[in-house]
Amino acid sequence: MAITYYKKAEKNASTGYDQTQEVVARMLAEIEAEGESKAKEYCLSLDGWQGDIVVSREQIEAAKEKVPEQLKKDIEFAYERVSRFAKAQRDSIQEFETELSPGLFAGQKLIPMETAGCYVPGGRYAHIASAIMSVATAKVAGVKNVVACSVPRDEQGIHPAILYAMDLAGADTILQMGGVQGIASMAFGLFTGKPADILVGPGNRFVAEAKRQLFGRCGIDMFAGPTEIGIIADHNADPDIVAADLVGQAEHGPDSPVWLFTTSKELADAVTERMPGLIESLPETQRKAADVAWRDYGEIIICDTREEVVEVSDRYASEHLELQVEDLDWWVDRLTSYGSLFVGEETTVAFGDKCSGTNHILPTKGAARYTGGLSAQKFLKIVSYQRQSREATRSVAAATARLSRCEGMEGHARTGDVRLAKYYPDETFDLVINEEI
Repeated sequence: MAITYYKKAEKNASTGYDQTQEVVARMLAEIEAEGESKAKEYCLSLDGWQGDIVVSREQIEAAKEKVPEQLKKDIEFAYERVSRFAKAQRDSIQEFETELSPGLFAGQKLIPMETAGCYVPGGRYAHIASAIMSVATAKVAGVKNVVACSVPRDEQGIHPAILYAMDLAGADTILQMGGVQGIASMAFGLFTGKPADILVGPGNRFVAEAKRQLFGRCGIDMFAGPTEIGIIADHNADPDIVAADLVGQAEHGPDSPVWLFTTSKELADAVTERMPGLIESLPETQRKAADVAWRDYGEIIICDTREEVVEVSDRYASEHLELQVEDLDWWVDRLTSYGSLFVGEETTVAFGDKCSGTNHILPTKGAARYTGGLSAQKFLKIVSYQRQSREATRSVAAATARLSRCEGMEGHARTGDVRLAKYYPDETFDLVINEEI
């Protein structure tokens, strides 16, 4: 048995992290201390924007007029499917109450968060679909205040199609501000007076680091970094499709990892041969990003057995994982760590990224080992409650007193004592563990 690196990446997810951490920490501290004026200053110096921060209804309506009708229909197509999937997720978890013992009831409530901050990338590319993925999912979950932000691309502000998608999905407030300053503004409640309970959405390494540093003060969807793809392919896979899907993800940015896991050296050869030509055929911006991503972060790993492929794939825990193999059910049953799984040649990351229905805000940097992607549940607080009759208190209070005294927590024990004394004044209870431990 052997696992061989046919192509090994020169860099990994931690490359350049220390510098990113320092820059973000400084910016967050400055914006928190100086407020809206500092956020606007960064907006001007980093994005060249000095217009309105909060988008007005008139600006939204004007932007809608610029969006072609077919694009509107495509955005609505995506919105309808993403919303339906999010609703199915929301409906899959229920409130309940159950009787644990006579008179003792415990239950679960689902409480939507009050305010969500949704980040929508808009720098290198207009991530129209990201507006739907975050805003629509929050609204389906029942979030009252959804604040969305995106970087202004030029003197006109946010890309009109992004504005259209944000508004269609239900954003209550839209901020023309990107990067760390956008994340900070939503977290601190700048321009809205409503600090975010949770921050969600994809972004570059500075955005991801800002969310990480703010975690604890508010929730976040997940720890994330640049987008990733893993493809599991065997000897029957079409190398043209495999290579095209790798390049499609590499164009996101120069630090986007792209990985191929295979049992076929012939496929590895064929994919490697096709990559330079596919990258070269891209427009300049995409070509530059994909070229560096493939050079620095691309990997091809050849394994002797499919069991080894599963082992490697689960260790990498790819954000997106495609299966272009025989016996698809075998793989689906055994793989455990991925953000979203694309089963069969007919599916692809691009479909999920844009409009097929599943959410494209997914865990990266190995986080898929312990979490899934953005879902309606992320915007819900799943809280518990209990109630009980006085008769149920007889056994619960006595057990609590004994357990608490064994732990050395006399105050806890006495909360049980006083109830028993009040409810059952004529009865005697053994409230101490008498045996030596």
